[in-house]
Amino acid sequence: MATRAAHKRLTREYASISQNPPDYILAHPSESNILEWHYVLTGPPQTPYEGGQYWGTLVFPPDYPFAPPAIRMHTPSGRFRCSERLCLSISDFHPKSFNPAWEVSTILLGVLSFMTSEEMTTGSISATPAERRAHAARTRWWNSTGGGSTHRLLPGQQSSDGSATSTSSTGMKGFGAIKAGDGGRKFREQWPELDEANWKWMETEHVNPQTGKLMLNQHLTAAAAAAGVASSSSRSCTPDTSALRRSARGSNAGLGAVVVETGHAAKQAGQSWLTRNKYYLVAGVLFGYVALARLLQDQEGGGS
Repeated sequence: MATRAAHKRLTREYASISQNPPDYILAHPSESNILEWHYVLTGPPQTPYEGGQYWGTLVFPPDYPFAPPAIRMHTPSGRFRCSERLCLSISDFHPKSFNPAWEVSTILLGVLSFMTSEEMTTGSISATPAERRAHAARTRWWNSTGGGSTHRLLPGQQSSDGSATSTSSTGMKGFGAIKAGDGGRKFREQWPELDEANWKWMETEHVNPQTGKLMLNQHLTAAAAAAGVASSSSRSCTPDTSALRRSARGSNAGLGAVVVETGHAAKQAGQSWLTRNKYYLVAGVLFGYVALARLLQDQEGGGS
């Protein structure tokens, strides 16, 4: 339970950060516990995190501001380990270095600054810019579905068995989830407006809530199934043809190589054995002629 001083201080800071939120930062305390704060950082422009929605928590000690909070980020970012405490000068790893004048906004600005640097610490990880951009693109999906553990479907979305009911998430675990298989419940409780916006985004962009991947047009898929359109393993494709199609999906260089090799094979298939080996036959005849001439010459020399 928070002390009276901590409660008063955090109440004042909530009013301040609500009226004047720092750029790229949202934060508020839990309704049930003023010591538990939830924040969302928006990835700044010109960084690998651009446009990402990074959700985390600050858990303050009862004697705040004379001791720092535990800092965690729950959304996969490619920068921090999910839901692990971060060792920063503004976190509970370094209580002696914490300045009581620092506020929630100061702490979160420090987290954002450290996130966009390459400095390593306990709780941080290494990743390429491309990997971090890939995480950023999936943050809204991850937050609102618990990493794909949700039962909820988009309007008109069919489950894997073709029905319009939700699929089971038994055994599904979003990596770094607050609670394995929570389906985004905790995020939804703390950020209902953001959660609603995330689901609208998934519907608009046709993002599958269970996988985070783009969905094929359901109507086209159903029509194709009704028409009996073959899949990639269709028996209408011979192994050779299937291999050629797989190769043709590669790079332009690979496609060119397939075309050359396939044309050469077709050319050979249309030629007779004699035509393909004519040069060897000519060389054999010449060799036999020379050998026979020398043999006759030796016989004539021996008879004389």
